[in-house]
Parts: sequence; structure tokens; C-alpha cells
Amino acid sequence: QLQLVESGGGLVQPGGSLRLSCTASGFTLDYYAIGWFRQAPGKEREGVSCISSSGSSTKYEDSVKGRFAISRDNAKSTVYLQMNSLKPEDTAVYYCASDLGYYCSTEGAFYAFWGQGTQVTVSS
Repeated sequence: QLQLVESGGGLVQPGGSLRLSCTASGFTLDYYAIGWFRQAPGKEREGVSCISSSGSSTKYEDSVKGRFAISRDNAKSTVYLQMNSLKPEDTAVYYCASDLGYYCSTEGAFYAFWGQGTQVTVSS
């Protein structure tokens, strides 16, 4: 019954914005670090961003720094990824993942629980 569900994906034009949500069911996020990952067709999964369990520490992949922002609302058991100034190369399936602990990582092997993903397509 431990689940993570992503939402907020869709089709957007270059330069547009989307806000992804990752909501937990069956557990609370208070003590879990969260990571966002993406996988584009023909490419390996890559870490995008992560946030510590308290929200006090965040990390970003270089390609999204200044454009994406991760945040969390533990009262709502939800983590967000605000994506601005989107580029075609941001097109991918985006996944959230969690694991018990304070520190976060952009390495996928760090996480035990994964959502099913939400599609983000940036195209004219």
C-alpha cells in the first residue's frame, strides 16, 4: 500500500511551464527524502533534482539549475517540481522516488519507492 503518484505532466510549448506533483499514499513523507528523475526515449534515466526530508537541502542537475525548483509540503504528503522555461530536451517521462532518511541523492539506486511516471512533452 506504499505508493507514489505523479501528476501534472502534459504537452507544453518551448518556454512554457509545468508543475509536477508527487503524492504519497500509505505513508507520510516527513522522514523521507525525495528525488525527481526523468527518462527520454533512447536515453538512460537521469536524476533531475532531490530534496531532503526536512526540505532544508536540495540538489539540481546542471541542465535544470535556474529553471526548475523542487519543494515539499509534508502536511499534504506532496513534493512538487516547478519547471519553467521548458526546452524540447526536457521531454521525458518524469518519476518521483523516495527513501527513508534525511539526505537526498540524484542517484536512482538510492531510492526504494518509485512512482509510475508522468509524461512531459515540450514541442511546438
